[in-house]
Amino acid sequence: MSMINTEIQPFSGTAYHDGQFVEVSDEALRGRWSVVFFYPADFTFVCPTELGDLADHYADFQRLGVEVYGVSTDTHFTHKAWHDTSDTIGKIRYPLIGDPTGRITRAFDAMREDEGLADRATFLVDPDGVVQFHEVTAEGIGRNAAELLRKVKAAQYVREHPGEVCPAKWEEGDDTLAPSLDLVGKI
Repeated sequence: MSMINTEIQPFSGTAYHDGQFVEVSDEALRGRWSVVFFYPADFTFVCPTELGDLADHYADFQRLGVEVYGVSTDTHFTHKAWHDTSDTIGKIRYPLIGDPTGRITRAFDAMREDEGLADRATFLVDPDGVVQFHEVTAEGIGRNAAELLRKVKAAQYVREHPGEVCPAKWEEGDDTLAPSLDLVGKI
């Protein structure tokens, strides 16, 4: 079942963020754009490349008013240990939420039940707590933060410009479309 245009379920968890353990809940996502980025496990192979890529683009997300949350079924203690021992993970400035019970992962329908691990899943949540985008990739397929950033910009544009849509490969500043009867069959 698609989560597009559905409100996120209530959740709470402990995150490692800026050298501290902090509580994060669904309420933290309300009032601003959020990317919730699930990954299978700390101390693995593809995951640190993705999280590092997000860290490299984090300032760009922040400029757009977007908070990023990394989530795995590891504990917040494991997130701290990984942060303290990996140069790639050490540059992360966004919260890493521990979800050892899998409640958050299940709330986003991103759990691999037979393994107890999160899928490689990404959700864009608007300021109303509604999912505007989600993507799930297979275990060995890493995600691209620059492409995610492009999709965030498109979602924000569409929200701010009712009646307009962003075509394929749309980049900020490109032309958009205004769907209408006159446009049918002309693209």
